[in-house]
Amino acid sequence: MPRLKKLEKSQGSPKSQAIMAELESKKMLLNIFRTMANSPAVLDGFLKFSGALREGKLEAKTRESIALAVSQSNRCEYCLAAHSVLGKGAGLDESAIHDARLGHAADRKTNAAVALAQKIAATKGNVSDGDISSARSAGLDDGDIAEVVANVALNTFTNYFNNLNQGEVDFPKVAVDIS
Repeated sequence: MPRLKKLEKSQGSPKSQAIMAELESKKMLLNIFRTMANSPAVLDGFLKFSGALREGKLEAKTRESIALAVSQSNRCEYCLAAHSVLGKGAGLDESAIHDARLGHAADRKTNAAVALAQKIAATKGNVSDGDISSARSAGLDDGDIAEVVANVALNTFTNYFNNLNQGEVDFPKVAVDIS
């Protein structure tokens, strides 16, 4: 049972209602957004941050792979389900989704980004010089590395939000435990 109130589009502040109406018009009014709408600052901040990262250097497949690796690390049922669907939409197949959850990818540069993301999540950002050197050797530049950190932060936020809330998952469920 959700711990935070899931708002209907007619509830909450006028700013929350406006954002929810826009999301609904795009058929994107998910349970996570209805709950974030309890604070228009949280919902607006999340949407702006995620929108800015979509305009960044990392391609959608890489961002979704990072999301899957971080969500697995944080054991977030909601985000694993969501990013499994979004990952497919970005071009990841079942094997790539499974690999991303384990911190791997077939492409060398994506693999470096996912491995670095997993390390950042596990060490709370306290990675070694060797970790950065490995990422650079695989083709990541400082802008890419900065965006890996930002994607880890964004996904950690949604993972923690959903783990705390325990809300209803909008997507086909996936098992948190993986082998």
